[in-house]
Amino acid sequence: MTRGDLRSSAWRRVFHNVYADARLDLSHRSRCRAAASWLFPPGCAIAGRSAVALYGGASPRADDPVEVLVQPASRFGPLAGLLIHVAPWREGEVRLVDGCAVTTPVRTCWDLASWLDLVNAVALIDSLRHVGAVDLPELEHYLATRRGERGWRRFAQAVSLSDAGAESPPESHLRVRLVEAGLPRPVTQHVIERAGRFVARVDLAWPELKIAIEYDGLWHHDPDQFHRDRQRLNRMLGDDWIVLHVTSKRMREDFESFLTEVRTALTTRTRR
Repeated sequence: MTRGDLRSSAWRRVFHNVYADARLDLSHRSRCRAAASWLFPPGCAIAGRSAVALYGGASPRADDPVEVLVQPASRFGPLAGLLIHVAPWREGEVRLVDGCAVTTPVRTCWDLASWLDLVNAVALIDSLRHVGAVDLPELEHYLATRRGERGWRRFAQAVSLSDAGAESPPESHLRVRLVEAGLPRPVTQHVIERAGRFVARVDLAWPELKIAIEYDGLWHHDPDQFHRDRQRLNRMLGDDWIVLHVTSKRMREDFESFLTEVRTALTTRTRR
């Protein structure tokens, strides 16, 4: 196959000297496998957000850079399409996943806490916990082995705020921002019942005060889902619940006023 063949519309460039059939729908996970299979010398491993995707958690967009952890002696990169971090790893902190060298879930969590801000790190740790790739005792044990090292306090904070019940990164972002604002920590995915029968499940809640928060994502634009949501909301209001809704736009542009609404609801119900 010549370079002229590869420049044709039949092929799609994935990385330098790595091409794929143009008919393939390349996901971030498939780009991880391509990088690990055709680019990595020894001493490289898929890491960070890309590792989360390979373990079945939240995935970056298909064309986002593949994150790579490189041992200092390997001297790999820079390379277009890869986000390279240079740091050593301990024995047992890299494993094979679908034939790719990948940092273990617990080491991935350590790196996320080191590389990202607290809100985004917790969201991805939530994702790994939610799919069962790692659990709280494993994280706490790993923290104990690294206590006193550079970055352990960031990791400790991220682990303490993580929650396996979170079902999406936006819900995690919302929960962590509420706690960082000084509000009591809410319960995730709380199930509301009446006389032992299911009424609703809400994203976040303070059950003892009957206050719930629902994150309205894009799927709420579906007419049938909207109808079911309104029925569910009516049942909850009948049981004296306060339900506050927040959208991604409001989280970006008007979060302070939303915080005021939540504080008001908490204060009112606490007084009652």
